[in-house]
Formats: sequence, structure tokens, C-alpha cells
Amino acid sequence: MLATHHLALINVFTGDIQGGLGPFLGTWLAEAASWSPSRIGFVTTLVGIGSLLLSGPFGALVDRLGRPRMLIAVACGAILCGTLLLLPARGVIPVFAAQMMAAAGGTLLLPAVTALTLGIVGKDRFPKQQGRNQAFNHLGILLAAGGISLGTGWFGPAIAFWVLGAMAVLAIVAALTTPGHCYSERRAVGWQEEGDDTPERAGLRSIVANRKLLVLAVALALFNLGNGGMLSLLGQKLVATAVDATSWTARYVMVAQLVMIPVALFAGSLADRRGRRQLLIAACAVLPVRAALSALIDDPLWLISAEILDGVASGIIGVAVPVVVADLTWGSGRTQTALGALNALQGIGGALSAWYGGLAQAMLGWTGAFLALGAPALVALGLVLWLDTTSESRGGREGDGHPGDGSSANGAAAESGSEPGLGTEKARGAREPETA
Repeated sequence: MLATHHLALINVFTGDIQGGLGPFLGTWLAEAASWSPSRIGFVTTLVGIGSLLLSGPFGALVDRLGRPRMLIAVACGAILCGTLLLLPARGVIPVFAAQMMAAAGGTLLLPAVTALTLGIVGKDRFPKQQGRNQAFNHLGILLAAGGISLGTGWFGPAIAFWVLGAMAVLAIVAALTTPGHCYSERRAVGWQEEGDDTPERAGLRSIVANRKLLVLAVALALFNLGNGGMLSLLGQKLVATAVDATSWTARYVMVAQLVMIPVALFAGSLADRRGRRQLLIAACAVLPVRAALSALIDDPLWLISAEILDGVASGIIGVAVPVVVADLTWGSGRTQTALGALNALQGIGGALSAWYGGLAQAMLGWTGAFLALGAPALVALGLVLWLDTTSESRGGREGDGHPGDGSSANGAAAESGSEPGLGTEKARGAREPETA
């Protein structure tokens, strides 16, 4: 089996498990434990804060350890254990502890899969491969949501736990059986493969001082403040209106993931042709429209239109963000460290989203809560419009001169006049990794 086929299987099986129960957590706690939206939002926020504190260190761990297959398996095991521990949990502390374990696994999973992808395909092929990764990721979520939707009538809302458990086990098998000889650690961190010496890693200061990364992090934090808790709040709204919330939530997830599949594939190809910033602008512009639809529509059938827009925005973000981070840090040996740090900063928005939405619902009602979730996306849109383009295939600019900003970490790229960070792969003619 080709190495890229293993990447496809890993992304299919980790798509559903990366966030633990994800949007089903709020529905499960509301139905099984009679938790209020504010209580669910409070615990979810605490878990989000805990996981964002781990994001930067986990990214650095992936860069340093260089064993992404093993780390993927460990992450999936943590998600599986944490999620199963939620089954008997009813109190705040047991739910927090179980969900924190699952969240820690999900936090480790993203940089580990990104490192494995870069180590297999290299940077030249990374945008398109990231689009394929996300497409398979969304396909996995779609399949899991379909199983949950069909199984809820026979097994109740607990079916979500068993579907997640099966996906986690399959993800572990797919990761551990990926052929190791197709992975290059030097390619994964942006170093030339020739030579036996180990190039010096850029200092952490180069990551912290990268202005483009900081602006991107703030914009993504605001995006996630609006987006992170919207589907969970929608499920709780359906519980309050005596609708079959679990089934409808599963259908919404299926619709969103079905849309994300072609969007991710298209975004992966468009990233090189039209530029990364254009993708980010489109994602931020869609979210306020989704929020308005969720606020003004009560019919669960017509609410599907809001989740179609969720598929567009989330599908774009999943492809564009790792590609932009790779652009800005290529050759520094700190790609996953930067990605983890960026996820930590944007995770502040995601962690606050459920609490922010629950508080807005208590003060403003359901309509006001969704409109409040849409407001931060408008600010994020303004920041992305102001953000200068990163290295793009239409003739990227010279960067700020930091070792990790994708501008001059690889002298070959700068001297050849090619896209910053891409010249190394092109100059050496990166070998095809798609062999078993």
C-alpha cells in the first residue's frame, strides 16, 4: 500500500475522533445528565483552556521527537480512553477529567499528522496533499455521523461513543502500519536531505516575533470564538424545542462534512493558483451569514442551509492554516512548534466560544446568542483583509527576514527567485514518496 494511502486512512479514521465527542458532547450532557447550556459551556471552556496550554509544547515535542506515527497512535489512544470515561460521568470533575484526556490527544494529533504528511510528500506537494487530507478527514466524520444518525434509534445517544471507539482503533492500526522508509524527518522540518550534518534550528524568538503569524493567530482566535460553539449551541436549541436533537445534530454534521469534502479538495488546488489569503477571506466572510441563518430560522430542516456554510468555512480553514504556517516557517525546523503555538492562540477563541454562546443565550435568548457568535467573525475578516499575503505561487514577497518566516531560511529559494520556502524541494527534485 502506498504511503499516501495510509495518510488517507489515518485522516478518515481521525476525522471523527480529533475533537472527542465534539458537537455531540453538549447534546449528550443535556439529554443524559440534564446539564444547562451555561454549565456545558463552562466545562467545555475549561477543557479548551487546558488543551491550548498543551498545544505549543506538543508541537515542539513533534518537532523534537520526530516519530509522528507513534505519536498519532498515542494521541488516538488518549482520545479513546478519555471519551469512554465520559459514559458513566455525571459530575463536573469527572466530565472535565475525561474530556481533558480526550482533548489532549486531539491537541497532539494535529501536529503529528501534519509532520507525517510533510515528511512523506514534502512542501511542494503539501497544499494539494493537505486538501486531500482534509477531504478524507471530512469523509470520516461524515461516515461516523451517518452511523450515529442511523444507530441512535436502536442504541440511543450512547452510539456516538462506540462509533468513536471503533474509529480510534482503526486510526491506530493505520498509523502504525505506515511504511517508515517513505518518511523523511529532514523533509518534514524543511531541511535539505543531502548531507549528514544536522542544521541548527531557528530560535523560538523567530516564531514569536513573526508579525504575520501573530496577526493570523488573532484572526483565527476571533473566527473560532464565533465558530467553535455554534453547532453545539444549535443542538442545545433543538433540545429546548423538544426536537430529536441527537439525530438532527448528526444530520447537520453529515451535511457540513459532505460540503467540506469538495471544498477541501478545491482549496488545496486553489491555494497555489489564487493565494492563501483569498481562502482565509472567504472563510471569514461566510461565518456571519451562517450565524444569521442559525439565529433567524427555527425549522430544523431549513437550518441545514446554515450547516452548508459551516462546511464551506471550516473546509477552507482546515486546508489554508497549515499551509500558511508551513510557508512562514519553512527551513526553520520549527514548523510544528509554530503550528502548535498558533493553535494555542486561536484555541483561546474556541475555548471561550461555548461559554460565550451559553452566556449570550442566557442574556439575549437563542436569536441573540447566534448573532453574538457571528460578530467576532466580522473583526476576523477585517484582520485577514489587512494581512499581507504570505508566500504564494504568484510570486511571493520577501519576508521580514526572520529565520522562521519563510523568507530566507533556505538560501536556494531566495537566490533562485522562486516562492520562498519552495525552492529547496524544486532544486533537489524531491523524490516521489508514494512507494510502499
